[in-house]
Amino acid sequence: MKQPLLLLILVLLHATSLVHAQGKQSTPPPPTVTPAPVAPASAAPPPVTQAVEGKLDNIIGKIENNERLDTKLDGIINRLDSSDRVASKLDSILSALKDHELKLEKISTTPVASVVPVMAAPTAATVPAPAAPAPPSSGDASLVQLNVNDVWIVVTAAMVFFMQAGFVMLEIGACRAKNTINIVMKSFLDFCICAIVFLLVGFAFMFGKSWHGVIGTDSFWLSSFPGDHRVWVFWFFQVGFAGVSCTIMSGAVAERTKFLGYLMYCALFTALIYPVIGHWAWGSFGGAFGVGDGTKGWLEALGFVDYAGSSVVHACGGSCALAGILAVGPRAGRFGPDGSPRLIAGHNIPLVTLGVFLLWFGWFGFNAGSSLSGASMIGRLVVNTTISPSAAGIAAMISMWFIQGKPDVNIAMNGALGGAVAITACCGNVTPGAAIIIGAFGGIITTVATIALERWKIDDAVGAVPVHLACGWWGTLCVALFDEKGFSIERLGVQALGTLSISAYSFVVCMLVFAFIKFCVRIRATDEEQINGLDFTEHAANAYPDFQTTEQA
Repeated sequence: MKQPLLLLILVLLHATSLVHAQGKQSTPPPPTVTPAPVAPASAAPPPVTQAVEGKLDNIIGKIENNERLDTKLDGIINRLDSSDRVASKLDSILSALKDHELKLEKISTTPVASVVPVMAAPTAATVPAPAAPAPPSSGDASLVQLNVNDVWIVVTAAMVFFMQAGFVMLEIGACRAKNTINIVMKSFLDFCICAIVFLLVGFAFMFGKSWHGVIGTDSFWLSSFPGDHRVWVFWFFQVGFAGVSCTIMSGAVAERTKFLGYLMYCALFTALIYPVIGHWAWGSFGGAFGVGDGTKGWLEALGFVDYAGSSVVHACGGSCALAGILAVGPRAGRFGPDGSPRLIAGHNIPLVTLGVFLLWFGWFGFNAGSSLSGASMIGRLVVNTTISPSAAGIAAMISMWFIQGKPDVNIAMNGALGGAVAITACCGNVTPGAAIIIGAFGGIITTVATIALERWKIDDAVGAVPVHLACGWWGTLCVALFDEKGFSIERLGVQALGTLSISAYSFVVCMLVFAFIKFCVRIRATDEEQINGLDFTEHAANAYPDFQTTEQA
């Protein structure tokens, strides 16, 4: 490929010199002057030709001896070789130049006597060579990559959206049949409310022009952007994350929460909690998509890293789930009069398994889509997102097997989800080997946290707090602990500060939100309503009409 480029340079220089030389001879000679005698074929080339050839040899020598130029030419060649379209156009250019070179050589070897009449004929001398097609500019390749990135973001955002189905299936299976419709309604409506509120105010608070790195202040409603602007792609991706963080609460307070109170929580969460902490960690990300001023949030400015949201999405949602559990209280009958825990088994374990697989599938879009680019880096992201949950599921199963003497299916499933949460923050800067360790500890943390909550009489219906809060903390710290570039105690301190700040803000504000909801409406279902099932008391319906699903005939 380098030889055609040199050929191109030589031909252009040669053509220039010939035109210059012929321009000096273009004036017609006086009529009395006889044509010069024909030079024999073996005669030496004219002095002008020798001078041009000497200059060309000098240029070639400089090119060959200049390693820096040679390296740059190699880089240009590699980039051109990577595009079939560019290569085909270059081939057509070189083909046309070779034909033109033959014409120039024929002119340069023609005797002087025969050249003069030809030059005097305007019809022969002024005919230009056919123009070769211009190669595409580098902007075309950049535009193609930009479009590929946008398509990649939309596809992965759709995968994140599909995680809502996973949450629904997992929560339905882990709870009793008499609350199925209530769970479906909550998980469906929370995303609907989240999408509207995020469009109106949440996205602006998260990615708008920064106020001291704390909150965004513009781009409300996104009404000023044209239809072909890239901000719409970015918004679609981000609303999926907001929906995931919001719906974490649903499973934690399942089977005893009033429907209206939960919907009020969803609106306030999307407006006041998630976008604020999102601005702290990701506030500058909107700048690449034409929204905000690119100013970093205060945590981001300190160097806090949360690649896909172990803290921003999961620890935030887990902290709110813990606040909701404390505000609503345990399910009726979950703990005995003496405080001893009582098992309330889910009615469909296969649905739990399906939900876990759906969530795991969505997690590939969750983590790999956070690259915001359809580049080769997505390969290791999906590998880490495969390895960590796998190791976590095995570790959780073994740890519970060791504790109670039997492997527990729910713990194994939640352990895998804990491993997915743990790798979310650090999937971009750790190796797959480190992902095994991160996932294994995530599975053990999930098991230990589940047992601890039960002993503290905290009723988490689906294990949302151990999975999302505990493993969210662990994954955020792993950004510094397992960084492939080396451990840094300063970075570990920043990571700890970030995850604790996000969790504390989410917990405190959520407690205030529930206090406000309690002031407005009743948030907890009565014991009688819980016994009859929320499907009947809240929606006057039955998900399984052919079966008795309540505890009363």
